[in-house]
Amino acid sequence: MTNTNATTLRKNLFSMLSDAIKYNETINVNTKEGNAVILSEEEYNGMMATLELSSNKVLREKILAGKDESLDECVSIDEVKW
Repeated sequence: MTNTNATTLRKNLFSMLSDAIKYNETINVNTKEGNAVILSEEEYNGMMATLELSSNKVLREKILAGKDESLDECVSIDEVKW
């Protein structure tokens, strides 16, 4: 995570935005009124997807149960009936 202030952000805006997009670098901007965070759209969308999956109680329980299964216990694609 990169920590900066608004003045430095203004001076280096393009390169900081580029780092956020290319390298998923999170930028924490400190101001007198509080802090703000800049992150890539890809990182933001991933967080929103995780939040959505986690908010569904049934799906969350299935994911948590499935993470402890071995690969041998998982259904192979050939076994799925469409």
